[in-house]
Amino acid sequence: MDTETYPPDIWGKARLIRLLLLDVDGVLTDGRLYFGPAGEALKVFHVRDGHGIKMAQQGGIEVAFLSGRRSDAAFHRARDLGVTRYYEGLRDKVAVFEELLAALNLAPQEVAAVGDELVDLPLMAQVGLAVAVADAAPEVKAAALWVTPSPGGQGAVREVTDLLLKAQGKWPETVSPLMGARS
Repeated sequence: MDTETYPPDIWGKARLIRLLLLDVDGVLTDGRLYFGPAGEALKVFHVRDGHGIKMAQQGGIEVAFLSGRRSDAAFHRARDLGVTRYYEGLRDKVAVFEELLAALNLAPQEVAAVGDELVDLPLMAQVGLAVAVADAAPEVKAAALWVTPSPGGQGAVREVTDLLLKAQGKWPETVSPLMGARS
């Protein structure tokens, strides 16, 4: 993918991003909740999204999970991916966003947020690049600057991380070690 694949304004905004904020349910997962025999919530995460998060981190992009729900599964997934900025049980994602801006010395235009549900709208209105997953609520897709081709939990986050790395010119250096030496 290159600049011809994305609208020019999206490409330009993606070049500035230093922090990626991800909702969990409906973005990193498909939004369905499974409950085990002891009542524990089980979630399914896509391996490509995880790989995209790791590549974004290697490319110098900070990643944070912001969730309205508390979830051991999401906490363990964040830890597994090396995401140290994990916030759960949030009623106000904008407050965490503002704390992160101060802690990381960032401007709002240096932040992207990916959401799927109405509760994500206040945060999406504050960031430089608001993204909705393909199966997001219609109001969320209308508020987004870009909508991923894939639905939540099915590679949408990977599409976002690929966009960011490519727009910032970090794609070759991030993927070349993974592809091995080519003659």
